[in-house]
Amino acid sequence: MNAATILKFKGGGVFTTTANKSLLEIAKLLAQHGIGCMVILGDDDKVVGIVSERDLMRAIGQGGPKILDEPVSDFMTKTVVTAREADTVDQLMSEMTMHRFRHMPVVERGQLLGLVSIGDLVKIHVADAEFESGASRQYITASPSLLSDQARGRLAGGA
Repeated sequence: MNAATILKFKGGGVFTTTANKSLLEIAKLLAQHGIGCMVILGDDDKVVGIVSERDLMRAIGQGGPKILDEPVSDFMTKTVVTAREADTVDQLMSEMTMHRFRHMPVVERGQLLGLVSIGDLVKIHVADAEFESGASRQYITASPSLLSDQARGRLAGGA
């Protein structure tokens, strides 16, 4: 499975805003929409940054409540690691783990297509594990094991 497939199932909607918003405005948008990050777009609709709840908490912890009036551009991650549609679940998980972030914009030809979260990837891994477990159970119950065959043979032979 790849990023394009994930976006096909979950949708490509991404909440975005501009770099001139204050941290307080960002916090309100995150709370209003029940999301963990905002992608920041430039005038040309290209990704110029990303800001997460974690970024907000760090900023407030370091600068106190007065920092909430400052523009998000001062605190957002400006070097955004993005995914491509063809990137696999394993590639996405590896990037997120290596760089220690939980949200990754999917971008093709400079266009923001969607956002993949670590939660999306965990759901896929859980679904895959459940499928494999079910398939294994079905295989085991559908085909008699060698031990069962041997035990039946002993019982039939009187041993």
